[in-house]
Amino acid sequence: MDASALAGFAIVVAVVGGFELFDRTSFALIALSARQRPLPTWAGGAAAFVLSTLVAVTVGAALATALGPSRLGLVRIAGGAFLIAYAAWLYLHRTPPADRPIVDARSAFAVAFLTIFLLELGDTTMIFEIVFVADWGWAIVLAAGALALVSVAAWDVTLGARLGARIDEARLNAIVVVVLTVVGALTIAYGVAPSAFAFLG
Repeated sequence: MDASALAGFAIVVAVVGGFELFDRTSFALIALSARQRPLPTWAGGAAAFVLSTLVAVTVGAALATALGPSRLGLVRIAGGAFLIAYAAWLYLHRTPPADRPIVDARSAFAVAFLTIFLLELGDTTMIFEIVFVADWGWAIVLAAGALALVSVAAWDVTLGARLGARIDEARLNAIVVVVLTVVGALTIAYGVAPSAFAFLG
């Protein structure tokens, strides 16, 4: 793996993993693991994350092929606009989600898989993965994204098993809104003027 590919791998792991730590999907997995067996809950969540990463890199590769190198900035601009719109939606919908019902331990895998997969579709980290395919290719994004998300799932389940549902989601919401807005604006800037971000490529 050359230096550029290694840098891309590290950036994907850091961005995807970092954002997933504060994502609603993480809080859902923490809440589930507070009421279910940790191991099958982690396995279900991790499987859902890997599948969502496969979907993201497939979509990203298809867009890169369809648009061609000269129009990849459009993917970045659209991704950045989505992040800003999502931040606005989070700001306007600040009410905490209703508690999920307690499920039987035998169905922990299925509940975790379905919950995480449905929440992850079109989520922030998935958009990042789609955009990153244009920069570093599907193989690096698939490996780095899956590694980051499976690791976050392990952290969430460990935290949920120890702390239960006592994480203050409302307090983190404001931080997430600001960070998503800033990153969305930077992503749009990268799409408009990629030469200003030469250190990323």
